[in-house]
Formats: sequence, structure tokens, C-alpha cells
Amino acid sequence: MYLKRSARKRTTLAEGHVVPDAARCVQCGICTYNCPIEIDVRAYVWRGEAISRSECLTCGECVARCPRGALRFERTDLFAAGTK
Repeated sequence: MYLKRSARKRTTLAEGHVVPDAARCVQCGICTYNCPIEIDVRAYVWRGEAISRSECLTCGECVARCPRGALRFERTDLFAAGTK
């Protein structure tokens, strides 16, 4: 049986990455649970690291679902590292 792939495409919300505020996080795991590509967002927040993985869709699910407001988008110039 042939399964047709969904034609719906995700769009990015920001040119950048998700940045945590570790002081606001209570490690509930809701962000990780709602990530459509199963990034362990909670672990990044625990370490206080920005989620800059190339797999991240910047779909905003983790940011929108966080009950404590511990995640936000930070816009970055994705090509700044290669130019001088």
C-alpha cells in the first residue's frame, strides 16, 4: 500500500534559535514532549544552552507550550559566522 506524504510544510518563525531562561524552568518536560522532532529541549534548558541544532524547525511549539515562559526566540544572523 502506497502512503502519500503530507503536503503540509512547516514554516520557520524566526531566523535564529530558542534560548532558555534556566532560572524560570522547573524541568516539567512539556517543551520536550511537544517538540515534533523529539529534541530533548529540557536538557538544553538544564544546561542553560541555546537550541542551535540544525534539525530544529523553529516551529515554536516548545516556546508556546512552556507554562513558565522559560523559552524565547533569539534572532541571529545565520550567515554572520562566515563573513568578516
